[in-house]
Amino acid sequence: MVTGIIGRKMGMTQVFGADGVVTPVTVVKAGPCVVVQAKNAGTDGYEAVQLGLVEERPARVNKALAGHYKKANVPPTRVRREVGLAKGSEPLTPGQEVVASIFAEGDVVDVIATSKGRGFQGVIKRHNFSGGAATHGSMFHRAPGSGGASSFPSRTIKGKKFPGHMGTDRVTTRNLKVIRVDLENHLVLLRGAIPGAPGGYLVIRKAITAKPKPQPQPEKPTKGKK
Repeated sequence: MVTGIIGRKMGMTQVFGADGVVTPVTVVKAGPCVVVQAKNAGTDGYEAVQLGLVEERPARVNKALAGHYKKANVPPTRVRREVGLAKGSEPLTPGQEVVASIFAEGDVVDVIATSKGRGFQGVIKRHNFSGGAATHGSMFHRAPGSGGASSFPSRTIKGKKFPGHMGTDRVTTRNLKVIRVDLENHLVLLRGAIPGAPGGYLVIRKAITAKPKPQPQPEKPTKGKK
């Protein structure tokens, strides 16, 4: 079984539990996807599959990609991503369909997406600098300050935090709980927020660093009591 699926972020809403508790969720349209290419340990050195997201609009591809899809006997897709296979699972073949049924309510997943672009930003917004004093004649408010020592090493150290382009980074949000799965509409509701703007593409995969669920512990006997 594959460990992930391609999806699109639809937006955020909230759901009410049976006990009346409100849970903020992000709605993701997960799939349907088709297997475009299957990789195995014998030829590629690892087990994985390349998935293509099936969408309503037809995709336009060049001759090289057209041959790639023709070999798999599947229509061209606009988005392709590679996901791993669970250990001990049966290998998949090109053309097989992957849908949101690989997830169930209560599962813990990771979401990989591209964060929103913020353009050119200063150090306060980009790196959370505190800024200078706002009163008493201060002329230092939102500037970054010193960039490095002058005598030694007489240069700016690589990695120094400066103003620059912010956002459009690959971001992984870990350990999100699956609240609900709608197989008929290919929807997965995840607890909390995920990176990216509505309509952006993402990958949902089984969590690789999921924490074990807390188990009830037996009560310890109190000293001095029989």
